[in-house]
Amino acid sequence: MLGKIWGILSLIAVIWVIIDILPRRKSVITKVLWIVIALVFNILGAIAYYFLGRK
Repeated sequence: MLGKIWGILSLIAVIWVIIDILPRRKSVITKVLWIVIALVFNILGAIAYYFLGRK
């Protein structure tokens, strides 16, 4: 049960990063890098994006 909840939260975090980064005026490399970080590190990647990438 806990694994399913963690999986859903991870998926939501990755989708949030993708939706948030695409319309921003950043280089394509930066966008791809943040999306890859979110896909690999899931929630930790989303937290890092929130504090470091959203400027």
